[in-house]
Amino acid sequence: MTVTTRREFLAGAAALGFASALPFRASAAGSLTAAIYPGTWEEAYRGVLAPALKKSADIDVAFDSLFAVDQVAKVRAARGVPPFDCFVLDPGPAASAMQAGLFEPIDASKLTNAAKVPAGLITSHAVTCNAQVVGIAYNPKKFATPPKSWADLFKSPYVERLGLTGFQTTFGTVSIIEMAKVFGGSETNVEPVFAELKKAVEKAAAVAAPAAMPGLFQQGQIDVMYTNTNTVAILKGRGVSIEFVQPETGAITFQTTLHIVKGADNVASAYKYMDMAISAEVQSALQKQPYNMIPINKDVKLVETLDIKSVDELTKMVTHDWTKINPLRAAWIERFNKEITK
Repeated sequence: MTVTTRREFLAGAAALGFASALPFRASAAGSLTAAIYPGTWEEAYRGVLAPALKKSADIDVAFDSLFAVDQVAKVRAARGVPPFDCFVLDPGPAASAMQAGLFEPIDASKLTNAAKVPAGLITSHAVTCNAQVVGIAYNPKKFATPPKSWADLFKSPYVERLGLTGFQTTFGTVSIIEMAKVFGGSETNVEPVFAELKKAVEKAAAVAAPAAMPGLFQQGQIDVMYTNTNTVAILKGRGVSIEFVQPETGAITFQTTLHIVKGADNVASAYKYMDMAISAEVQSALQKQPYNMIPINKDVKLVETLDIKSVDELTKMVTHDWTKINPLRAAWIERFNKEITK
């Protein structure tokens, strides 16, 4: 059986000259297909961004639910026939896609909200849609004083209640890099932290996949973990006793970015989609429960649940060069799984 996707059907219809007669095209001024992370991101963009775009510009969005590395792999495998119009990526996969030439250039003059975004968050090929902040989360009912540094995680009483996770995610990778730094390592040398991890794993409360950490914390199986403020806010919203700590060396930040896929069919609609994503209207809605996304629009007044007081704080946080990390990351993942997870 041959399965024809909506995109393939549209392309065929257009070639035959009757695309305008299709019912879903006739009812909208435009359309696009956008990749989106599964889970909270998909719920947020389906529930907030898509309706706002439909209302303001009469554009329909079809979402393709994929993790970042899968988005990049799918576009590369398509060999010049883009399966969707827009990426949403974290910095590691974004650097890989940029290196592979998978992005169309960005013309910021086509974004009416560009001036509302801090300098540097719209680049030649990327539009930042949200920021993430990473640090230490702990249960204040379990400890008289909170952990203050990355090194504290390897000491009593914290290590016995620590949840360890590896390099599979952006937050896990950057957290372990910062741990490596306090033990003499660097952005590209995590050797010192592996020695500490091997000692800690014998005492730690759990070693698990990144997606399991919030559940383990909520169930009381761990009381300390490294994570982002988004996860902390979600757990707080469920009534979990949890607080976020910026380590003494500073919290980590990285941005999630939107990109137009090279050769995209619906570039004009993609610009409208990105413009709506960074609008005050959408950013204000996405920072609230249950989404808890840190906004990047300067007109948005931050809610108290985000653990930062101002978007300007992001410029003072720790960042990383993913063009240096990407070539090493696969080996780090394999080594963590072999030596720590076992």
